Parts: sequence; C-alpha cells; structure tokens
Amino acid sequence: MDNFLDKLLASVAPDLPEAIAGLHVDKKIELLAEKLNADVNGAYEWLSNATQMPFQPKFTVSQGVTSILPEKLILEYSCLPIDLGEGQKQGLVFGWPPDGNMKKWIKASSTKDFQYCLGPAADIRKFINERFGVGAGSFLDGAADGVGLVEKKEVEQEDEDAVVIKFVNELIKQALRDRATDIHFEPQKNSLQIRYRIDGALVPVSLPPNLVLFQSAIISRLKIMAKLNISEKRRPQDGRIAFRSGDTSIDIRVSTLPITHGESISLRLLNLGEAPVQLEKMGLGEKEFDQVVNAITRPHGIVLVTGPTGSGKSTMLNACIRKIEDPEIRIITVEDPVEYEIAGINQCQVQSDIGMTFASALRSILRQDPDVVMIGEIRDSETADIAIRASITGHLVLSTLHTNDAAGAVSRLCDMGLEPFLLASSLQLVIAQRLVRRICPHCATKANYTPEQLDYALRALRVHNHKDELQFLDKIMVGKGCDKCKNGFKGRLAVHEILVISDKIQQCIIKNAPAREIRRIAISEGMRTLQECAWDHVKKGETTLDEVMQFADKNNMDDEES
Repeated sequence: MDNFLDKLLASVAPDLPEAIAGLHVDKKIELLAEKLNADVNGAYEWLSNATQMPFQPKFTVSQGVTSILPEKLILEYSCLPIDLGEGQKQGLVFGWPPDGNMKKWIKASSTKDFQYCLGPAADIRKFINERFGVGAGSFLDGAADGVGLVEKKEVEQEDEDAVVIKFVNELIKQALRDRATDIHFEPQKNSLQIRYRIDGALVPVSLPPNLVLFQSAIISRLKIMAKLNISEKRRPQDGRIAFRSGDTSIDIRVSTLPITHGESISLRLLNLGEAPVQLEKMGLGEKEFDQVVNAITRPHGIVLVTGPTGSGKSTMLNACIRKIEDPEIRIITVEDPVEYEIAGINQCQVQSDIGMTFASALRSILRQDPDVVMIGEIRDSETADIAIRASITGHLVLSTLHTNDAAGAVSRLCDMGLEPFLLASSLQLVIAQRLVRRICPHCATKANYTPEQLDYALRALRVHNHKDELQFLDKIMVGKGCDKCKNGFKGRLAVHEILVISDKIQQCIIKNAPAREIRRIAISEGMRTLQECAWDHVKKGETTLDEVMQFADKNNMDDEES
C-alpha cells in the first residue's frame, strides 16, 4: 500500500509523498486537498477511489470498541470500529490509509475480519478524546508516535519526560482546535483538573484516568517551557511560551499561583497568526462608530474603554490604535503585558519588579514627544492624574478602566482624587463593553418563547417601547448544538454603550453628580444602553435571549421607567 499510495500521490504532485511525510493526519488531508484544488471531502473521495477504501463522511461507532480492538491500537493508530449495517463486515475507520505494518498488527490483535474505511480525521479524534481523554495516547506503554507496535519487538516504556512533553503538546494543540483562549491546570486533592475557556465559558477537558500519576511532572514541564523557576513553589510566577503547531505560532502567557494542593497554572493563548481586529469589525452601530472615530481623531482628550476582565477592552484599544495609525502621528503605548504587537507603534511593557509602573513609564513617555498615548489600564490615582494632565497639554490618551457601565467611569475617576473640573474638560468619550456568545450559524433554529416570556425579558432589560418590540418574537434564535460548535455557540460578539461627554454631562461632572444622574442625561440625549444593544443582537438572530439577560441586573441599572 505504501509504495502504491506514494505513486498515486506523486501523480498529483511529484513532491507530495515527501511533503506529507511526518505530518499530522489533518495536515496531510489539507495538503492533498490543496494539490487537488478540492475541499477536504474531495480529498477523501480521491483517496477512497485510489485505495478502494469506502469513504464514510458520517459513521456510527460500534458498541464496546475496546472489546473489538485493543485500546492501545485505537489510540496509536487513531482508528475506530464502526457499524456498516446488518450483514456487513465489521468496519474500521481511519483518517488516512493504514500502512502494511498497521494492518499486520490489527490482524494479529483481533479475530474480526475488518472492512477498512476512511472517515473525517477530526470526527475520529473527537470521539477518542471524549472516550479516552485528551492526549491519552501519550500515556501508552511503549507507544511513541507510531513506534512500538510497528516493529515486532518488545520496546521499553517511554521515559516520563517524553510522555509528559507529548501530552502537554497535544493538550495545547487540542485547545487551538477547540478555539480556547485559556487553559487552566487546577490541582485537586487526588486529581488534576484541566479546563479550557471557550467563548468565555469554562469547559472541563476529558482526561486519561492515570493522569494523576504525572501531575507534578506536567506542572514542572509547563514551568520549564515558560522559563520559570521549577523549584520555587511558594510564590506566584509569570512567564511566556512561544509555541508552534504546524504553520500556527502561538504566544502563551503563563501564570502560576500556589494553592492548597499544589500550583495552579493558567495559560492565555494568543494566536499571532490571526488577522488583527479592525474597528469596523468590533460590532459598533453606525452612530456609535462615528462617535468613536470622532473622539479618537481629536488632537487631545481622554477616551476610556470600561468593563470587567475578559470583556475585550484591550482588543478595542488596539483596534482604535490601528484606526488612527499614520506615519505623521507618533504613538506610544505602555501595557502589562504587550499582547498584540503593532508595526510602527512604540510599545512599552510594565516591569513592576524594577519599579517601572504605569505611572513611572507614563512620565518618561511624555518626554518622548508623543501625539497619542495608550495606557493599558488606569489602576491608581497617580496614573490617573498623569493621564488627565497629559490630555489637557495636547495629547490624546486612550486607556481602560474597570467599571460596570460607562457613567460609572466618571465616579471611579473622581474617587481616585481627580478634580472634577479637570476631568470634565479632558474626558471625551467612554465606551462600556461586554462580550456575548454568538449563535452557531450551522445549528441555529427558532427559539420557542411565548409573548409573556418576551415581555418579561424586555422589561428586565429596560428596553424602551418594549410592547412594540414584541413583534420580533419570531426573530429570536437559539443554537441546538452540533459537531461544529460547543453547546450551540461559536465565537463571541461585542455589546457596547457609548457615553459622549456633552455640555450637560460636563456640568454634571463639575457638580460631582452621581453616576445615576449622568446615565439618565446620557440616555435622554440618545445613548443606547448595554441592554438595548444586546437586545438588537437578539433581534438580528446573532445571540440568544438567555445570553443577554445577564445585563438585566437591576443593581447596575437605572430604573428608567420611574
């Protein structure tokens, strides 16, 4: 089969057999599809015709898979016993045609007369991960990337370091396939819990049962990759990992924290190959987009982005920077850490251990003749004071703040000790932002809400003219859940509240009026609240009503009907 298949592959492209050697199955299929100028299914159809192995785009896994074929072979060869129908042979599906040695060991390990088939590698891997745990193949005795069963000889058990390296690499690769933004390693009393954060929600990772035996080694491996001190287990540490998977380069931020049963490690995954987010793609309405552009193209003033951790504030700031980037404008940033590198921008990273804080870095930056200054976060009164004074001396300042809504930013800055009259003259715009999960387009279906349920939701969201909005009952969608998503959601979208500092609001700030009063005036002047923006996304079928009900917290809202 090997020589025969190589000749067939060479007929497509002379260098194809050599190019796919050693590649992961998914990459082999992608490369073959590219050479054939076809999609993945087209590549499998070509393989099926070439090898006379039936292609099963959809398959049903047989009951008791390990009684049909040993678990060791299933994990090492990434194959699954499948049902082909009554009266048919026992099926065995592969993501790539098996070689002669694989067939030999399968025949020696089972009494079944198999019908070899081809099937989507991603579906095979998904079932194996769910059934045996992510990276389970790493913990096989004597199995190392296809070595051990290929040759008919006894192979010693893999060295623990090699096992752990393989497992950690597979865990990160699976996180990338699942579109995870974070991986959390959380030692428990008698186990190691690992969870991915996907679209803002934590998802437990199915793991091999014997993982606890390698718990300490896994933690040490991660610290070595991040160039941290593996002997220091009493203090938190921070580091970075440059990880590469195929053509994808990932920058991983690593944070360790001593806890009761060991060290908790969190990985933040930053895909360096992703196209930078443009301001036009941030989900702003036409009116809100014009308001933001008007504020960030002014020669001076402060523009703030507010929201909790993980609400996309840094992404919004970077989108704003890219919008105004120009060879005639000198832009300097101070961040903790620098997450996205922007060509042509001077980016500075905070290093608190040597006394380089936001405030100290900002003082030096102002002596560098900048036109625009971006501060990763205003955390203290000193930073806030310098930022305000920079804005009134001819600099545009962009920064973030942790508040629940846009109006709350004014109160927070005043609480930091800023003079209201200085704040009123310098603050130009506040963007409050949240992220909601986007409905998967592949399994979106109409939601079954009653008019009474929708009326209650609209009242809770404080949507104006909520009775008129009942006409959109048929537009509300929900994701059923499918092979292409997690729980009916795929990706996230931003929800915004834009507070423009008008003359009336300036007077409120000078009088040190409460956030409730500022919010009320802003709404009367046309500000669309987070709740109303979220409802607009529901009307468009982009997110679910349940997802946006998180904005119905009455403690963080004005009672606009009173």
